Amino acid sequence: MTVLQELAMRPSPAHRWSWDASVATRLFLAGTVIFTLLVGANLATPLYPLLQARMGFDSVGVTVAFTAYVGALIGGLVAFGHWSDHIGRRAALVLAVVVGLAGGLVFATAGALPELVAGRALQGLAVAIGTGASAAALRDLMPGKPEWASRFTLLCSSGGVAAGPVIGGLLSMLPDHTQAPFLVHSAILLLLLVPLLLLDARPAINPAPAGQGRNYLRPRVPALERNARGTFWLAAVTGFVSFAVFGFCLSLAPGYFAQIMHADSRPLIGLLAAVTLGCSALSQLLSLRGRFLVPAGLVLLGVSVLLIAAAGTAHSPLLLVLASICAGLGQGAAFRVVFNDVASAVDPSRHAQIISAVYIVTYLGSAIPVLGLGLAVKAWGLQVSVTGFAIPIAAACAVLAVVAHRRSRSAGTQPAAS
Repeated sequence: MTVLQELAMRPSPAHRWSWDASVATRLFLAGTVIFTLLVGANLATPLYPLLQARMGFDSVGVTVAFTAYVGALIGGLVAFGHWSDHIGRRAALVLAVVVGLAGGLVFATAGALPELVAGRALQGLAVAIGTGASAAALRDLMPGKPEWASRFTLLCSSGGVAAGPVIGGLLSMLPDHTQAPFLVHSAILLLLLVPLLLLDARPAINPAPAGQGRNYLRPRVPALERNARGTFWLAAVTGFVSFAVFGFCLSLAPGYFAQIMHADSRPLIGLLAAVTLGCSALSQLLSLRGRFLVPAGLVLLGVSVLLIAAAGTAHSPLLLVLASICAGLGQGAAFRVVFNDVASAVDPSRHAQIISAVYIVTYLGSAIPVLGLGLAVKAWGLQVSVTGFAIPIAAACAVLAVVAHRRSRSAGTQPAAS
């Protein structure tokens, strides 16, 4: 079956030159696609100071470029998040890579802020298409190990977001500082298309009946079973709060970290921006257990965000690094459990749709608070604004910790992913 036939939802015999890859290879490809797309979407983090100097925009321009990505990502999750359930995982992943390739090239060649926004929007659409498809593909390929499917999903997604700023900082040392990272990334996406196009695609898990393809692909509001709604909203709101922290790390934090560290090295600033996200990704490899894991993770996240703000007041690089590490570990542990609870509660035929819905709320946390933070920085300065950002985040973490603790007690058992 060719990609075009999958996109048109037309069944056909297996392609003559198709590649019947092993389960391990399919797992690798599914994880690599979303990892690579998220690396590309975050290459720009350490480059924003260079782009500001070249194009002449301020902190509001940085947050506009960042929220353009998040806004397109959220809109894409609404419009396309469920597509892979109907057209097949492979077709959705190919489409995501093609759109991501276009976004990276537009961003690399941008000469003004509107072009940066357009490139970021295309990158957001690519991640939106790939997010549900990749998560669902990993779940399909590991039907007997749902917890590890969730772990790999979060490892690939958080790992890609964390690796992006580091790789962007390193590649910016090449000539054409702001273009080289995206040109290298585009070449990798082109190479990734080759095995995807040759792959013998598995049938869609919920194909549309003949003549009803357009109806199935229309944007839809996910319908949740009553007993899964509390689980869904705990995961979604936890994601919203924690991704507000991630959004700060990927937009305005590089400038904040540079002030504390008294450094302007792009690789160093990219590494610092990635510490929290990298520790979140690495926490997926830890077998932490206990009914209090979610509340404890949320409390650790909230306290750590306050300490990140305190590090600026105290001008303490050590406190900044330690608080960033703890924030990532707390977020990763808490979000893994609530994410897996949602994934385990939904029917496999609607997995991409529901997981995409979780990420719609989650990514709003990377848009609304960060845009507000950018406006605050312009009005009151960076340190005051970061402190004003940290306090409500910590309060929200405390409230969510109480809710999670009460749900755990009422259930009378340990969380499924603990």
